[in-house]
Amino acid sequence: MSDDAIRLAVVTRLNWIKAKRKEFEKQARESQREYVSGETHFVQGRRYRLNVIEGRRTPKVSFSKSGWLDYQIPVNSAHDERERYFQNWQRRELRRLAEPIISDAAYRMELRRPDWGIRRMKTKWGSCNAEARRIWLNLELFKKPIGCLQYIIVHELVHLYVRHHNDDFHRRMDRYLPLWRNLRDELNREPLAHEDWTY
Repeated sequence: MSDDAIRLAVVTRLNWIKAKRKEFEKQARESQREYVSGETHFVQGRRYRLNVIEGRRTPKVSFSKSGWLDYQIPVNSAHDERERYFQNWQRRELRRLAEPIISDAAYRMELRRPDWGIRRMKTKWGSCNAEARRIWLNLELFKKPIGCLQYIIVHELVHLYVRHHNDDFHRRMDRYLPLWRNLRDELNREPLAHEDWTY
């Protein structure tokens, strides 16, 4: 595109850009995680308090009945170790949750089940490489309600058919996940970690 065409595109969407910026500014944010007792963590859209228990050789995270996450760790674990252990747990749990959703959605969409993985991304909830038939899910999705995870999975799988967010893309989203707009809005309404993400 020419510079003039880019300028025109931005100017004609300036009100939309300003409105979106205001929405982002109003969204709740999580503070930097320290992995100490009493800290709040989100798991599948629910808020939990962390209960750090030192003394276990192998780290373990479990849910207690009172709405706490018991986080058993080695004595005197450094912040980086606590973070790494916790994110490994999140990754395992997200994999367990995503696996059946991907298999079911690929079957319903008449797709060969794609390769997929989980990684931390700064500005995207997911991505798709149609040529490699691989999708990536953002580790932060573990914090979101399960419907948000389903939305991102279907969204990325539709990109195996349609590269851009055009009318065909929207028709396929309507077909495979009729409530996708509601789920997208819920995803963008939930507290975010540190970045202004939207999908």
